[in-house]
Amino acid sequence: MTKVAKIPVIDIAAEGEDQARVARDLVEAAIEHGFIYIKNTGKDIPVDAIENAFNLSKKLFATPLEEKQRCKIQQNNRGWTGMHYETLDPKNQRVGDHKEAFNFGEFIDGKAKQPLPSTMVPYESQISAFRDLCYQMCLKLNTLLGIGLDVQPPDFFTAAHLREKGPSGTTLRFLHYPPLASTDADREDVRAGAHSDYGSMTMLFRLKGQAGLEILTGDSTWAPVPVSPPGTEDDPAPPILVNIGDLLSYWTNGLLRSTVHRVVFPGPGKGVVEGESDAEPRYSMAFFCHPVGSTALTPVPSERVKGSAAAPKGASSEGNPYAERKVMTADEHLQMRLRASYLELYNDKD
Repeated sequence: MTKVAKIPVIDIAAEGEDQARVARDLVEAAIEHGFIYIKNTGKDIPVDAIENAFNLSKKLFATPLEEKQRCKIQQNNRGWTGMHYETLDPKNQRVGDHKEAFNFGEFIDGKAKQPLPSTMVPYESQISAFRDLCYQMCLKLNTLLGIGLDVQPPDFFTAAHLREKGPSGTTLRFLHYPPLASTDADREDVRAGAHSDYGSMTMLFRLKGQAGLEILTGDSTWAPVPVSPPGTEDDPAPPILVNIGDLLSYWTNGLLRSTVHRVVFPGPGKGVVEGESDAEPRYSMAFFCHPVGSTALTPVPSERVKGSAAAPKGASSEGNPYAERKVMTADEHLQMRLRASYLELYNDKD
């Protein structure tokens, strides 16, 4: 039997729950694991909104190639990337990632501030609405982290993420991973190379039955992350998987853990969770939450954070090469990570 990752499941929307206790549980999970399942009952993000967003994602990736190429990613991290364009683990990958993605940045009054494929223009207000739901949930999670860490003031993280204070690197990303049979990949290739995420936190939405995500455990082995862990199989939708990013780990002196993860072709009998498969295309949606770009990443005002001097746990030198403490802004931190992942994009334009 495959040994799966042990990640806590937390319900942040349960009625009558002590929010201080929920906040403490969230912080402890972020320190110990870096990944947390957030039980998805549809109270924060309606299930039908998630289903609709997945349908739009499939429509986007079915768009003719020339339409997607017209929206090719730029150095602002907005737009489409094709197969092999992004290389998340350049030191160890034979070729770039076996995936395509589309990054959505800011919307104003339901309109995207970037080019969109013509097939998506009629739906941009729906994409904007889904992005807003994700944003509001991230504010809620940031508030809970502030409470759980006894940050003074408690809304320190939340205030740093308010979009009315300025632009940020916050991004909604649609992802499409073709099955092995329709690619030029070998079974040992990866669909997304080993990496830790860049920002404050990531919210990941997945579809039942679709295998591939693994995290690097404390004993340096890879463990698959089930879409629906035990106890959530009958929930209206799979839990939302939240993980701490490098920026938040850096910001908290390494107290909160930024965990290395990857997406693979697990194959029969090789790291496949029961009921999951990589035989079909894999679709996922990630919401990368970032503070306002001008935010200075000085250690947060928390006695627990001040007492932590450890480097981010679980973040290898390849996964998080920017853990060394030095004052920088959120935008500077993001740009260092993007340059490492999009070699072609930056080599072309520098």
